[in-house]
Amino acid sequence: MSTRNLDALFAPRSIVFVGASDRAGSVGDVLAANLVAARFPGELMFVNPRGRTVHGRQVHARIADLPHDPDFAVIATPAPTVPELVSQLGARGCRAVVVISAGFEGDDGDLRQALLDAARPHTLRIVGPNCLGVLSPGGGVNASFARGTPPAGNLALVAQSGAVAAAALDWAPAHGLGFSHVVTLGDSLDVDVGDALAWLADDPGTSAILLYIEALRDAPKFMRAARAAAARKPVIAIKGGRSRSGAKAAFSHTRALAGADAVYSAAFRQAGVLQLDTLEEVLDTAALMARAPGATPGGLTILTNGGGAGVLAVDALEHVGGQLTELSSATQSTLRAIVPAHAACGNPVDILGDAGPDLYARSLAALLAAPEVEAVLAVNCPTAVADSTLAADAVIAATQASASGKPVFGAWIGEVSVAESRRKLTAAGLAAYTTPEEAVRAFARLGQSAALRARVAEIADGPSPAQPAGAAIVARALADGRKALAPDEIQALLQAYGIPILATRTVATAAEAGAAAEAMGGRVALKVLSSQITHKSDVGGVALGLEGADAVRGEAEAMLSRIAQLRPEATVDGFFLQPMVEKPKAVEVLAGLVRDPTFGPVVVVGHGGVAVEVMADRALALPPLDAPLALEAIRRTRVAKLLAGYRDRPAADLDALAAVLGALGQLALDLPEVAELDLNPVLCDADGALALDARVAVGPRQ
Repeated sequence: MSTRNLDALFAPRSIVFVGASDRAGSVGDVLAANLVAARFPGELMFVNPRGRTVHGRQVHARIADLPHDPDFAVIATPAPTVPELVSQLGARGCRAVVVISAGFEGDDGDLRQALLDAARPHTLRIVGPNCLGVLSPGGGVNASFARGTPPAGNLALVAQSGAVAAAALDWAPAHGLGFSHVVTLGDSLDVDVGDALAWLADDPGTSAILLYIEALRDAPKFMRAARAAAARKPVIAIKGGRSRSGAKAAFSHTRALAGADAVYSAAFRQAGVLQLDTLEEVLDTAALMARAPGATPGGLTILTNGGGAGVLAVDALEHVGGQLTELSSATQSTLRAIVPAHAACGNPVDILGDAGPDLYARSLAALLAAPEVEAVLAVNCPTAVADSTLAADAVIAATQASASGKPVFGAWIGEVSVAESRRKLTAAGLAAYTTPEEAVRAFARLGQSAALRARVAEIADGPSPAQPAGAAIVARALADGRKALAPDEIQALLQAYGIPILATRTVATAAEAGAAAEAMGGRVALKVLSSQITHKSDVGGVALGLEGADAVRGEAEAMLSRIAQLRPEATVDGFFLQPMVEKPKAVEVLAGLVRDPTFGPVVVVGHGGVAVEVMADRALALPPLDAPLALEAIRRTRVAKLLAGYRDRPAADLDALAAVLGALGQLALDLPEVAELDLNPVLCDADGALALDARVAVGPRQ
């Protein structure tokens, strides 16, 4: 990531707009109007070959005619003209250009490359092309064709969609939200999400960052920037284009379970970024986050004039896993001296339907003074005996009079009779919602964001001592032209990384299988060996609980017959045998890794066994993984409930399974030629974790 010359973009001293127009309603006209209306305090210049005057400003015919050297430029001219204009701007000392123009998609990328080539000698940064523009309301910059300039504030928005950004900008003023910076990236030819994040992470005027992302081209850059930003301030993302994709004939169960959207979600989580599903959720959360920068609330206290509304708030809080603050006896005694005799002084604090503004103010003041109270949701239900607007005034006054700094937000329930109350709350800097459920969900997301950010840590990701041995195993397979490791190679590879796997004996014929079973003694599992058969059980290539040479030899011959009928094109290389493991109380788990084309190695864990894809239970994590990250991934699966123990089954050793995931992550980082790895099933019980079967796909480094 590079923030080089981005100061010129976010905090320019002089601006030139190339393409200013007096044609009403054109992009050149709207952009010029926005630039003028934003009241930029520095030098603002316009360029158009026709000259003239636009919005009361002189228009220069050429860049060479500018009276001052610009450090920031906006271009809205036909695409073929842009590279030469960028070259001229660079020669005048310009260091950042926003290219509004579209039309760079054709010509096999020649025009895009020409634009980059024009910028490179001047270390000039490009935003766009094909974007809505950028805004820095606090600095008087509206270099966009959005509808007007939003209020200045402490939220930053980075969007890969101009339409989404425009909608957010239109929504913000009515809800009292303001922005420090808004960047729409368009085609992200140069400046991308990672670059913008890196600059905003260090911006003292930005307390939270909102992202709209459709796709990332440089995931490692994004992850570095997102971790750095999340370590300093909340980062919220919404991901567009979340349809699932996957290959039906995937090599492994792991590949089928790891969809692109799930990988993005894992990446956001690991970077400390809170991912939300809808624009409404993002804006609702931002409304509270902007007014409580840096807040990491735990418990919630509810002050209401309606018992039912309080119940709804409590139900919503429980649904999202939130915590209701337990008020101390001292706090309840203080409240009893304030509220009517029939009021409830627990939590929720119900001050009854006829509560006037004085009762709201005094009750809220008492709660904010209580040491156990961390945040307060004030709820109001409109009645004919109490004025909701006066109640809002009282909540505002009590909040402003308190020196506690604790977050206070409101849910004024209803529409016509309370709309003005919500506007007052918003104008005074308090987030206001139409239902208690909306308010509680927004509050819960503050806590979720804080928890994600607290887990962000730099983990050492150097090679492990096992890397040379693992690399040699993989290199031999690739030299032989193979795409998968043989069972003995898998055994050696996993053992090198400390991953427990059941001992395996490989043979070439049915007769050798019988002899091997005799030598092993006891009951064995027999499995077919073929590089062309991925899922052995699908063709009857797995037999369990066999005992004795005759039984094993006979089953091996039967397997050959079945496979000849079901998969006549497949070559059978032999068989492998494993001792039967008697663990009736163990839970079958899948553990594996895949290579995502955007984010690289991804570790997967979930419910294992033959029904793994039917269960579709998985959690994803990006290596490197320490024990806390691995355990967190395990706990996000449905199989975690089984691993916790039930009835006569003791809890499994989660630390042992976490160690397997950590080792898989290290293997993935050490050996980029390992394309996919499947451990299924891994038997997990109180004694540890043991892989019974594994498959490893290899290929050239991607």
